[in-house]
Amino acid sequence: MRARYSAFALGDSAFLLAGWHPDVRPAALELDSELRWYRLDIVGRTAGGLLDTMGTVDFRAYWRAADGTAGVQSENCRFARVNQRWAYLGEA
Repeated sequence: MRARYSAFALGDSAFLLAGWHPDVRPAALELDSELRWYRLDIVGRTAGGLLDTMGTVDFRAYWRAADGTAGVQSENCRFARVNQRWAYLGEA
């Protein structure tokens, strides 16, 4: 989850797409260059250990827009292990 957040903060859509589960990966991803992501709080998680194949991460990511507005993206997201790596599946 921290790697996904960092990719959003850096505007690295290629990294995000590569980490998406192949069953649900979009063909393209356009990130909003007006948003600055500045904080990530991991609220909780389930599974996701060394021997697990599935897991969830509950998080809050904070952003600020160029016009000064701010907000929080909250999500409880699912991940599955694909070829020894965690892949994003979407909201739980």
